[in-house]
Amino acid sequence: MLTIHKLLPQGQGLAKVLLQRAATVELDWDVRQKSRFAATDSQGRELAIFLPRGQAVRGGDVLVAEDGSLIRAIAAPQRVLKITACATHGTDFDLVRAAYHLGNRHVPIELQPDHLKIEPDHVLADMLRSLHMTVVAADLPFEPEGGAYGGHVTHDGHSHHHHSHGAGHAHGHEHAHSHDHAPAQPAGGCGHAHAHAQPKAQCATGAGCGHCDHHDHAHHPGQGCGG
Repeated sequence: MLTIHKLLPQGQGLAKVLLQRAATVELDWDVRQKSRFAATDSQGRELAIFLPRGQAVRGGDVLVAEDGSLIRAIAAPQRVLKITACATHGTDFDLVRAAYHLGNRHVPIELQPDHLKIEPDHVLADMLRSLHMTVVAADLPFEPEGGAYGGHVTHDGHSHHHHSHGAGHAHGHEHAHSHDHAPAQPAGGCGHAHAHAQPKAQCATGAGCGHCDHHDHAHHPGQGCGG
């Protein structure tokens, strides 16, 4: 078993040829956000990782074993929700608004210029569709912003925990009942009325997020971009 105590962010300082020759280990975010875990690399070697507490492993980072072996980390595809502005009725600002509302709920978010990614959550998917976002489930690598969730970590090895909420701030799925929904849109919105009266298997959006079964909160027709 190889014991690892050191990480080089993005292989910093290593020659390209060394990175190309290095073994790899494919890990999802649930594992990579931990500082202590076991894994098996592409050469079949067992790894015991003991990084400084609070240090996450990002895709492209290089783990350095005690014997000098290099193992390049790869962000494994995992089930996520990919969020984009409605191509027909949305604007670039919609993505900013969506990131703001997700940030208020303290969930891990991957920020990209043209989309966001979060871990699957049917309540948040429903909220995002009400904000004219297109939400699609997909299997993709997930690299959330450092410190985006209480206790989540960054390369500096520090845990960024900012949970000092007032008594009125509820967590969990209760958030779905305190959304600041966008105003009702006129007819000709995004074309995906939320058919809450349908059984779950007949969800009008077809995105597979199960968002039609959690409450009887009425949405205005045309507010959800089901993708």
